Amino acid sequence: MKYFPLIWSNLKRHKMRTLLTMLSIMVAFLLYGFLCTIKYSLTGGVNMAHADRLITTHKVSMILPLPETYLAKIQAVPGVAAAVYETWFGGIYQDPKNFLATWPVEPGAFLNMFPEFQLAPDQKKKWEETRNGAIVGRATAERFGWKIGDHVPLTSPIWGQPAKQQEWDFEICGIYDGATKGTDTTQFFFHYDYFEEGRQDRKGQVSWYVIRVDNPDHSDQVAKAVDAVFANSPYETKTAPEAAMMQSFAQQVGDIGTILISILGAVFFTILLVAGNTTMQSVRERTTEIGVLKAVGFGNGMVLSLVLAESCLLTGLAGLSGLGLAWLITSRGSPVPSMLPIFYLPGRDLLVGVGLVFALGLAAGLVPALQAMRLQVAVALRRNA
Repeated sequence: MKYFPLIWSNLKRHKMRTLLTMLSIMVAFLLYGFLCTIKYSLTGGVNMAHADRLITTHKVSMILPLPETYLAKIQAVPGVAAAVYETWFGGIYQDPKNFLATWPVEPGAFLNMFPEFQLAPDQKKKWEETRNGAIVGRATAERFGWKIGDHVPLTSPIWGQPAKQQEWDFEICGIYDGATKGTDTTQFFFHYDYFEEGRQDRKGQVSWYVIRVDNPDHSDQVAKAVDAVFANSPYETKTAPEAAMMQSFAQQVGDIGTILISILGAVFFTILLVAGNTTMQSVRERTTEIGVLKAVGFGNGMVLSLVLAESCLLTGLAGLSGLGLAWLITSRGSPVPSMLPIFYLPGRDLLVGVGLVFALGLAAGLVPALQAMRLQVAVALRRNA
């Protein structure tokens, strides 16, 4: 702090150049924050997957249905602690852009399978007792202003109109929260029996099964045993860990990690050149001043430290501002909750970003700092003469 006024005055020497450099760095770290948020949104399901859960889908494609009657056979497989089925409903509220991740499920079995969805006991009881009852995540309830007791009409482009009704009518019986920040609270769940009663075709079919094994170390054996039960049947199955299924969803977009590294690598290399050039110019313009500092007793190590501190201050102010702005924007929630339901900047990526800020400062200031350190007093003062 003793030399902070000196460092700060050097940054203010060319205000416009410093400002433009800081803006470039701030935008780079703002982009970093957004990309990390999107990466986590697309791959967050993999991180939240439970090691003791398996997913059983049709062997040919997960979009093909399986018979509802498979449930009892799966539950009878050794090593299976519990099993539930899920069916993709694809609900739309009022307008096609208001798309919801909507699922008909068995309430009690579903909540036992997914403890990360937290529902108050009284709301759970009401849901189980209400034929057309539904629960909705906190994010979606706040998005549409829904309250417990509201009736919500939905349409489904997949299943069409329910029998004897124009729309699927649901009563909101509960609003669930997530056990952790990364839990998806945008989904909508309702009674499978109500769905089975209302749909007019493909009755008795479900999208896939979720299985909990009694020992995660035996997941592979249980998966093979489940698939063996339905081998050579009209509906053969493919069973895999929940994380593998989530990973397959993410990979449909592409290799998110490689895309992220490629973009950020190009951005940070460019910013390194910009920040390095700014520091280099600043040091060249102060050759005589550096010579005077050495003449009055500043050692090579002190000169090196001052230049590096100047570079780190420049990148620190700009980079931390960019990260803070990214955190502030993403903390407001997803702009497209139907596509990116989990939308926030993870703390781990935020800490990595802080490290990158100061690593950039050191890298950008290293060459100019070494030049300043090696500068001879006589040479520096002669230039002024």
